[in-house]
Amino acid sequence: MLARWPIRNKLLVGIGLLLVIVATLAASGFRGVYAYRSLVKSVSNRATELPLASSLSQQVADARVLVGELRALHAAADQPTPGRDWHKEFANRLSGVGHTLSLYREQLDGKSGDMRITDSRDEWETVRKISALLLRLEAMGRDPGWVKDPQLLDRIGSTTNQLQLLCDELPSNLHQRMHDLASEVRTEYRTLIFLNWITTILGGLLLGLFLKLFYSWVFRPLRVLVKGSRRVAAGEFSHRIRLCSQDEMSELADALNDMTARFQAIRDDLDSQVQERTKQVVRSEQLASVGFLAAGVAHEINNPLASIAMCAESLEGRIEEVVGNSGDEGAGKIIAQYLRMIQTEAFRCKGITERLLDFARMGDVQRQYTDLRELIQGVIDMVAHLGKYSGKHVEFADGAAVVAEVNPQELKQVVLNLITNALDSLSPNGTVRIELVKRGNQAEIVVSDNGCGMTDEVLKHLFEPFFTRRRGGQGTGLGLSITYRIVADHNGHIDVHSDGPGKGSQFCVSLPIDVHDEQREKDHRYQAA
Repeated sequence: MLARWPIRNKLLVGIGLLLVIVATLAASGFRGVYAYRSLVKSVSNRATELPLASSLSQQVADARVLVGELRALHAAADQPTPGRDWHKEFANRLSGVGHTLSLYREQLDGKSGDMRITDSRDEWETVRKISALLLRLEAMGRDPGWVKDPQLLDRIGSTTNQLQLLCDELPSNLHQRMHDLASEVRTEYRTLIFLNWITTILGGLLLGLFLKLFYSWVFRPLRVLVKGSRRVAAGEFSHRIRLCSQDEMSELADALNDMTARFQAIRDDLDSQVQERTKQVVRSEQLASVGFLAAGVAHEINNPLASIAMCAESLEGRIEEVVGNSGDEGAGKIIAQYLRMIQTEAFRCKGITERLLDFARMGDVQRQYTDLRELIQGVIDMVAHLGKYSGKHVEFADGAAVVAEVNPQELKQVVLNLITNALDSLSPNGTVRIELVKRGNQAEIVVSDNGCGMTDEVLKHLFEPFFTRRRGGQGTGLGLSITYRIVADHNGHIDVHSDGPGKGSQFCVSLPIDVHDEQREKDHRYQAA
C-alpha cells in the first residue's frame, strides 16, 4: 500500500524517519552530557564546603583550646597571665567562627540539583544548632567576668565542646554523601549506558528502514527507468518498462512506454512507406532500363526479322519452281535450308524478347536460390545487343557456379546498373571485366573497368540519390542509389575503389550465400552486444 503513495508523501515519511533518528540520538547524547554536567557541578559545589567546614572546626577548636587553658589555670589556682586579654581573644575567635559560619551558610544557599549529594538538609540542621550554640556562647562571653568565674567558665567549656562536636559533623556528613554518591552514580551510568545502546540500536533500525524504503521507492524505480530508456535508445522499441508502484515514477514509465509505442508505430509506418517508395523507384528505374534496352535491341530484332522476310520471299519463289519441276532435288534442299533459317532467326527473336520481358517482370518475387553465374550471363547477353556499346568489350571470367538466396529481379537490376555504368565510363575498345567468386559464406561480384576512373569527391557522393557523373550529363542519378539499397536489403555490402581519374574503377558486391543464416548471425551479434 505504501508503494502506491505519491513521491511527496514518501519523501515526507523519509524525512520523518531521519528526524526521529536525529532526535533519538540527540536525546541520548544530551541526556548523558547533562547528567555528567550535573554530576560535576554537584561534586564541585559540595567540594567547596570541605575547606569551610574544616576552617570552622579548626576555629572552634582554637576557641576550645583557649577555654581549656583558662580552666587549667583555675584548676591550678593560678591567676590568668597578666597583660593577656582573654575575654577579647575569645570574642575574636567566636567572631571568626561566626564569619566562617556565614560563609558556609552562603555556600549551602547555592546548592541545587536532583542528586542525593546536593541534599543539604542535614547540614542546615547542624548549622542551625551551631548558630544557636554560638549565640549562647556570645551571650555568656559578653560579660568579661567569665574569665574569673569557674562555674561560668565550665558552662562555656561545655558549650564549646558541643559546638566542636557539631562542627565535626559537617565534614562527616559530606563524606557520607560522597560515599553514597558512588552507588547512586553507578546505577545512573549503567542506566545511561543501557539507554545509549537502546537508542543506538533503534537509530540503526530506523536508518536501515529508511535506506530500504529509499531503495524501494526511489533508487530501484530510477534504475529500472534508466535501464529501460537505454534499451529503447539502443533501438529495442518492443521493450516496455514495468513498475509496480502507482506514483510519479510509474506515471513517467507509462508515459515513456506510450512514447515508445507511438514511435514504434511511426517507425513501422515510415519503414513500410520507404519500402513502398523504394519499390516504386526501383520499378521506375527498371522501366527506364527496359526502355533503354528496348531501344537497343530493336535494331537487333530487325536483323532476324529481315532474314525471315528474305527467306520467306525466296521460299515463295522456290515453291513455284518445285511445283513446276517436281523432280528437282536441289530445290528441295534449298527450301529446307530456308526453312531452318526462318526457324533459327525466329527463335533468336523469341529469346531476345523473352530476356527483355523477364527483366521487365517485377511483382513481389520471393527470394530463392539462384545460380548467380547464369543470372549475370543473362544480363551480359542483353547488354551485348545494345548498339551504343559496340566497340566495347565485356569479359566474364570463368569459374564455378555460385548459388545464393536472392531476389533474381532485383539482383539483375544491380548487375545491369554496374555493367552499364562501367560501359559508360569506357572509351572505345575499353573493357569491362566481371568476376564471380565464393569466399566463405559470401558471394562476391566484382565489376572492374579501365575507364575514366573517379575522384575522391565523386567516391564520397557516389551512392547519393540524383548524383551522376556520366558523360554527356545522361542518367537520373538513381541507379547506384537503388543498387546500394537492394544490396543492403540482401544483408550485403558494396565497396568501391578507384586509383583516380583515368585509372579505372572497381565495384565489389558481397552477398550472403544463405540469407537466413546471415540474419540469424546478425541477431546473435545484436543480442551479444
